[in-house]
Amino acid sequence: MTNKTQIVSQSIVSHPRFLNVLVFTAGFVTLGVELTAARLLDPWFGNSILVWAALIGLVLAWLSIGYWLGGRIADRRPQAALLYWIALAAALLVALIPVASRPILQRAALSSLNLENFSAGLLIGSAVAILLLFSLPTLLLGIVSPFAIRLAVSDVNSSGQVAGRLYALSTLGSLLGTFVPVLVLIPAIGARLTFELLAGTLAVVALIGLLLERGRSAAPAALLLPALLGLTWVSGQGAVKPEAGLLHEGESLYNYYQVVQRGPETWLKLNEGIGLHSVYHPQSALSEGIWDYFLVAPLFAEGNQGNDGKKGNATGDVGSMYLVGLAGGTVAQLYTDVYGPIPIDGAELDPEIIAAARSYFHLDDYPNVNAVAADGRSWLAAQPPDRRYSVIAIDAYRPPYIPFQLATVEFFEIVRDHLAADGVVAVNAARSRDDYSLVNALAATMGQVFPSVYVVDESTEGWSLGNSLVVATMQPTTLDDFLANAAALDPAVQPLLSEMAGKAIVTARHADTTGAILTDDKAPIEQIVHGIMLRYFLGS
Repeated sequence: MTNKTQIVSQSIVSHPRFLNVLVFTAGFVTLGVELTAARLLDPWFGNSILVWAALIGLVLAWLSIGYWLGGRIADRRPQAALLYWIALAAALLVALIPVASRPILQRAALSSLNLENFSAGLLIGSAVAILLLFSLPTLLLGIVSPFAIRLAVSDVNSSGQVAGRLYALSTLGSLLGTFVPVLVLIPAIGARLTFELLAGTLAVVALIGLLLERGRSAAPAALLLPALLGLTWVSGQGAVKPEAGLLHEGESLYNYYQVVQRGPETWLKLNEGIGLHSVYHPQSALSEGIWDYFLVAPLFAEGNQGNDGKKGNATGDVGSMYLVGLAGGTVAQLYTDVYGPIPIDGAELDPEIIAAARSYFHLDDYPNVNAVAADGRSWLAAQPPDRRYSVIAIDAYRPPYIPFQLATVEFFEIVRDHLAADGVVAVNAARSRDDYSLVNALAATMGQVFPSVYVVDESTEGWSLGNSLVVATMQPTTLDDFLANAAALDPAVQPLLSEMAGKAIVTARHADTTGAILTDDKAPIEQIVHGIMLRYFLGS
């Protein structure tokens, strides 16, 4: 008669305690791979909520299949050596991810080329890439925990304790795998070498387990280590995302970024590179982009007088500026060139972007610009009440989104509390040729805080997608104030500002403030943008 408390099929495991090490390592590598995968996808698809949804959803799907398969394999062949071979195979596949990623990601991105400005393009393209790159290694990593539980349980009476211990170790490993790649490895060595380090860690643990189970007969498996070293060398070669004119690229805690030379211009591109974040042109003061339109924001304030012949005072007193989203410093440099060396505080979340601005965009040539590596909202909220600015500009734009926390009533209340009595705030917003949903939502939100709100459209000249500037004033004003201030400019004294005022007059208007009001509690920026892109896609 069989004792029901005994496991019927005896597990073959010589060192059951080492299973704890394997389970912990597998948990570490699983989350490490998932989070590093996000950075690997970033240069091609960005890091929008859609890409994260595709990544998390598909990884969970493959882990589920792995859990199911691991339980079945373990019941049929409860052998520790087999589990270590599976872990070794997973390590090899993880090591192959950065080597195979470039052609797969490039083809996945091209396959969704017609949808690249539509949310389905990001979702479909990133899903294809994830299916091709991460399916097998994630599936094999999912096998580890149920297989290890089957091997470790020798008595049904202790099965709950064993399962709880191993799942706790797996979760602790996953916890470590959540923070170490993001906070340490990716900023230090990049995503590609992070994959190789994760693979190497799992491979070493699997090899030790094989040696413990099989002794010298498992020694040939150690030949995989030189193969992993070779893959590590290959992974570190070449640019992450090759591009003509690439001067510099980097992977920081917050972004994948590129500095690209296009003719005489220097461009700053972030993540998937759909939009430009800064432009420097040594022969032209204007950028020929939305940044130039920020110059006209002070003209919407009431009471600006005509020219007095002195640079910086031709349109009234622009005493200081705060810029959220400094990037390469394009807006700050434009304001300095037009309004003089006024004090400018520029917040940029990513310190590596500030370093690139100094190295490639001549930010150090503008000593009046104080670059602050901080979150733009938090930094402004922490300033004393008497720290006020003539102009606050928000250009923290991550195509096609604006960070929601920089678009809410609560944020604009902070802005209001740090504007001068006659100050203005200007926000860069995306739109299509006929769809102003995001622009109108921002205008409606700003209208809850400021008495007068205006919109100026960037000239698209044949483009179907573009940008608008939403401007709000501290004092009640009219469009006639802007027109009078623009008319008072002397092109001989302020040629750049006169040129931009002439362009802005064509589209300047009172804003439509009937859009959705955004709050910290409810700010559906993604849904608004997805709606714009869906309507654009269906219309085209």
